[in-house]
Amino acid sequence: MLKKVHPNNLGSVAIDEPHVDFDITSHPHKPFRSAIRIALILILMGLTTDPTHGADWNQWRGSLRDGSQTGDSWPTSIGEASLVPKWSSEKLGASYSGPITDGKLIFTTESAKGKESVLAYGLEDGKLKWKQNWAGEMKVPFFAARNGSWIRSTPAVANGRIFVGGMRDHLLCLDANSGEIEWEIDFPKKFKAPLPTFGFASSPLVDEKHVYVQAGASFNKIDQETGTIIWRALGDKGGMWGSAFSSPVFLKMNGQDQIVVLTRSDLNGINPEDGKNLWKIPIKAYRGMNILTPLPYKNGIYTSAYRGGSSFIHVDKKQNEWSATLKWKNKSQGYMCSPVQYGGKAYLHLRNNRFACFDLETGKEEWVSRKSFGKYMSLVINGGKILALDQKGILYLIQADPKKLKILSERRLPKGESWAHLGVEGRTLLVRSLNQLHVFDWRN
Repeated sequence: MLKKVHPNNLGSVAIDEPHVDFDITSHPHKPFRSAIRIALILILMGLTTDPTHGADWNQWRGSLRDGSQTGDSWPTSIGEASLVPKWSSEKLGASYSGPITDGKLIFTTESAKGKESVLAYGLEDGKLKWKQNWAGEMKVPFFAARNGSWIRSTPAVANGRIFVGGMRDHLLCLDANSGEIEWEIDFPKKFKAPLPTFGFASSPLVDEKHVYVQAGASFNKIDQETGTIIWRALGDKGGMWGSAFSSPVFLKMNGQDQIVVLTRSDLNGINPEDGKNLWKIPIKAYRGMNILTPLPYKNGIYTSAYRGGSSFIHVDKKQNEWSATLKWKNKSQGYMCSPVQYGGKAYLHLRNNRFACFDLETGKEEWVSRKSFGKYMSLVINGGKILALDQKGILYLIQADPKKLKILSERRLPKGESWAHLGVEGRTLLVRSLNQLHVFDWRN
């Protein structure tokens, strides 16, 4: 059974306590001492993060993969007195990858001089701990090249390893502490698959033992330790599959663990145990531009596509047969921004650069802002507050209000565009501008 791991999930935490003796009959004071020891163990368990992830922001859109961050409620301001710069890196090569962390190190990527790299910095001190390079340069089509031919996939870190997708459909596993390459898979070479037109764009998904990637014209389950491919699903000869954009997410529905995978043509429910396709439904998009990460909600999934509109897919199971049907559809077009959910409403940035709110039950457009933002926006939600970083480098704190756009605070961050997803680890904000990494502390 697939385990959806969260940093606060203590099910797999092991506490080494060799001297605790729970026999309370051999000494008159042992009941008291044992009670203290048990209490200490419970306290330690409460303070210990999950060994798989160990952080809120270990992969694309956070540990829960839905753009949410749990924990203490956020402050109501991101002004200079509240959001304080902690450190910034040296100038870096360009990247679309969002920063991630294992709680001790922060990882980012870059493309420069024909090579791609992963860099690891101390989360607290900002010191560069290691850098690993590999050959990976490629050019995307002319109509996308104006935004750069940079590394796109956001890495994932789990169990002391970091998994990163290079542009040339190349997956690497590195030791998170040293940067040493443990294994790698060149999908075009291994499977004679076509080189993706837009490069490796989908971000790896991790659980306790495996990493899942859209690469090699298929969806793959891989052993984290050895790099062994356990199964391949959704494979074809390439075509539209050769450049999958959307990143997969875990889901449990009708008692079944599954992975929601959006290809350039279809939305799929995949059984993580054997790779079987449980259900499938077409999702139309202009030139297959299905980019955003689908948003599971109750017994269905919300998605939105370039020229394809927004839709909600209802998933059901009757007599061991799965079905996926369109519950509602509207004309509003999402594009690159993956949505967040609060109170049954989806909030996201649209292709027309407006911010919008939709009812997930009915598809009703609650509102679309008059205000125009940048070409891209990444979103993180905690309770009823949304942090939104737009492509222009402006950070917004937005109240999740179903009646209107309500901006609580806004702030221009250090100069430079940002096409990378914002990260939030506790009260620390991780921001990757086009050519630099910035870390901020949220103090009040």
